[in-house]
Amino acid sequence: MTESENALDSLSAATIDNDADSHSDHDGTPLARARDVLPPLIPLLPVAARPFFPGQAVPLLMDARHWASTLRTVGASEHRILGVILVKNDISEVAITDDFYTVGTACRVHRVHESDGKMQVLVECLQRFSIEQFIKSKTPFSAQVRYLPEPPTYEENEVKAYAMAVINTIKELLPLNPLYVEELRMFLDRFGPDDPSHLADFAASLTTSTKQQLQEVLETLPLLKRMEKVLVLLHNELELARAQQTIRQSVEERMQKQQRDFFLREQLKVIQKELGIAKDDRTAELDKFKQRIAKLTLTEEANKRVTEELDKMAILETGSPEYAVTRNYLDWITLLPWGQLSKDKLDLKRARRILDRDHYGLEDVKARIIEFLAVGMMKGAIAGSILLLVGPPGVGKTSIGRSIAAALGRQFYRFSVGGIRDEAEIKGHRRTYIGAMPGKFLQAMKDAGTANPVIMLDEIDKIGASYHGDPASSLLEVLDPEQNQDFLDHYLDLRFDLSKVLFVCTANQTDSIPGPLLDRMEVISLSGYIAEEKLAIAKKYLLPRQLDKAGLDREKIKLDTATLRALIDGYARDAGVRRLEKQLGKIVRKSTVKLLDGSEPPIRINTDDLQAYLGSPVFRDERKLSGPGVVTGLAWTAMGGATLSIEAVRIHELTRGFKLTGQLGEVMKESADIAYSYILSHAAEFGAERRFFENAFIHLHVPAGATPKDGPSAGITIASALLSLARNESVRRIAMTGEITLTGAVFPIGGVREKLIAARRAGIKEVLLPDDNRGEYEEVPEHLRTGFTVHFVKRFTDVVPLLFKH
Repeated sequence: MTESENALDSLSAATIDNDADSHSDHDGTPLARARDVLPPLIPLLPVAARPFFPGQAVPLLMDARHWASTLRTVGASEHRILGVILVKNDISEVAITDDFYTVGTACRVHRVHESDGKMQVLVECLQRFSIEQFIKSKTPFSAQVRYLPEPPTYEENEVKAYAMAVINTIKELLPLNPLYVEELRMFLDRFGPDDPSHLADFAASLTTSTKQQLQEVLETLPLLKRMEKVLVLLHNELELARAQQTIRQSVEERMQKQQRDFFLREQLKVIQKELGIAKDDRTAELDKFKQRIAKLTLTEEANKRVTEELDKMAILETGSPEYAVTRNYLDWITLLPWGQLSKDKLDLKRARRILDRDHYGLEDVKARIIEFLAVGMMKGAIAGSILLLVGPPGVGKTSIGRSIAAALGRQFYRFSVGGIRDEAEIKGHRRTYIGAMPGKFLQAMKDAGTANPVIMLDEIDKIGASYHGDPASSLLEVLDPEQNQDFLDHYLDLRFDLSKVLFVCTANQTDSIPGPLLDRMEVISLSGYIAEEKLAIAKKYLLPRQLDKAGLDREKIKLDTATLRALIDGYARDAGVRRLEKQLGKIVRKSTVKLLDGSEPPIRINTDDLQAYLGSPVFRDERKLSGPGVVTGLAWTAMGGATLSIEAVRIHELTRGFKLTGQLGEVMKESADIAYSYILSHAAEFGAERRFFENAFIHLHVPAGATPKDGPSAGITIASALLSLARNESVRRIAMTGEITLTGAVFPIGGVREKLIAARRAGIKEVLLPDDNRGEYEEVPEHLRTGFTVHFVKRFTDVVPLLFKH
């Protein structure tokens, strides 16, 4: 065993024993003990948390691996003195001499105990020192030091006053923190309250001040200045302790109130249960379900299932997962309107009044709806039917569904099936899945509260299919009157009758609706509005609605008829009125700003003001293309009807060919090839030179190349353009539509109403239609047919005499 280890062992066993080391000379005069003389060269121990003050007995816990050598050095010394000094960084083990503060405290080591790599050391803090010179700058640190004795005090009265202030502040701190009591007792065991230097150091050590503040106190030798700084720290500590006490009391009060309320509630539950005037949660839930069931007309199958589930719930623990599943299942069953039917208001006059109130125009649509309601009224029940409202966006399909519900006095529920790709959204999830719930139709029945609501399925043409299943096929079971009286939802796993529901679907087009589903629907087409109808709708519905939204009186903003016409023609020429309403809303908002800025009402908007309010017109007059090879066709789109100019030119005579551009679909390309072949084979018959096509490379273009175009209805238009080019004659201002065959027959097309509206919008008064579309033309309302000259053609030979000026 080395000498340093023996010294460390002896240090570990050492205790404070003042009597054992005391000596006296022969005449009884006490002699100074060797260990009481502080050595000028001492080992240093850096600490990172806070400095030590003279008069303290402090336990230290340190890492044996780093500081064992320092303590062995102390143990080997005669005085067992260790200099404890604060360092500027936060980890003492990595400290270097540059990190040391200059003033520390000389301490005597009394006891050392090593366990699990840690050293527990008890030190007695004796006196301040300052570092004169480092002797060893690595562990174990050592330095030549100069001790700093307490300076003499001349201002005794001031010192006493400060001492009393410090003592009074400590007294205020004692009730706020019980830990101060024990520390004060230890201080009084060693020193008296009349020792102002140690009192100031003790008071500073009580605070939770920063280590820099405490180090500043340690370095202040003049007693009066030191006590001033300590008093400031004590007052800060007192304020902090008071704030903590206030927060703690507030938290305790809240906790005590919550605990008191909890115990009172539990006692109340027990008392009520003992008296038989209250039930536990499970009994209350069971009674709630039984009360709901008493108001319903359950089927035999549903009644049996509910009884089984109630019996199961009665024996399950309320905290078990199965209990929660069963409770949710019973909740859904008892919230569905089994046998709860609202009484229909079967009054045709009332129905007409509501439809006319909510919608302007659409007379044919209203007539179809009235016919549908009349049949149901005659039969005594309106059920088992599916209405499909087809038309461009913004023509009022959804609002018509609401009007039908209002006319019948039924509950209305709407949801969009556009984009649904999961069959479970329609038929529900099985109960075995976490978070399972019924499909949208049973959710609609629960929200409606009756078994015969009007349910609207918006955007049914946009329903999708994925690996989750085909929702469109699932809709067949829901919508088909022959199947939906026994609709089976996966979650409910019970047959629920949907046959009393009136289903109203909406779509922009029917092409993407599956055939079997479309076959079960009664299709009502909404073709859009002409300018006169839009004008009336804007005056009667749209402008007043926007003024109400803005909180304005209807006299504050004025738009005359000419301005509304210009607005419709330049900014809202599409089939519906949604864009028109948006533009009116923009005008109302900007007018509101002007009113708030101080403009005098009413604000009048004229035709010339529209560009300032709305910017440049969105729609401009279609360019009237003319010349040989240019013909105007009529087309149907999802947004309504449109005019379509078709241009044909001969590029060169180097080779024979036929080129098509304008983003044409496969069907339209085939139609163009048929027209080209037909005109090529009958050129001489129609007054064109056959040799024109022998070496001509012809380019046929349909403008608006960014818009996809497909369909056969441009056949006679393309043929007319090629014939006009071959004869080098311009076609009269006439619009046409019709499919052509290789033999020259003209076949029927669709969208007659939309195409007539497009011709009227373009200012064309003469139209060619296939003869087979005569019946559809006669179904078009009279006000749309007024002003048109319509020629019905069976073959292309009927078209040719109408093309050119005589």
